[in-house]
Amino acid sequence: MNPLKKYCVPLLICLAPFISACERDSYTTWDCSSTSQTKISMVIRKAQMEFQGNTFKFCGSLGNQSYFDQQCSTQTEQSSVVFIPSSGSLVLGGQDYQCKAL
Repeated sequence: MNPLKKYCVPLLICLAPFISACERDSYTTWDCSSTSQTKISMVIRKAQMEFQGNTFKFCGSLGNQSYFDQQCSTQTEQSSVVFIPSSGSLVLGGQDYQCKAL
């Protein structure tokens, strides 16, 4: 038997669960504020935004704007949340927020 197969294959089988367990849940936490509220936490995790106790699904992007809504429609630009990650600008229900990544 080839020594490479004899030792490497069993070793890879034993290490496989540990290698696959290294995958992390990627997310970004933001600190947002408006003229009437400060220190509002926002989390973008995978394809969802969590903000003020609500969860919004990612509906798409047009240019530098990302759109989120609780129910995405075919008209992405009509989503209830518009977020521009590069500037931290967030608009939700007509209210403007300024966010900073933590």
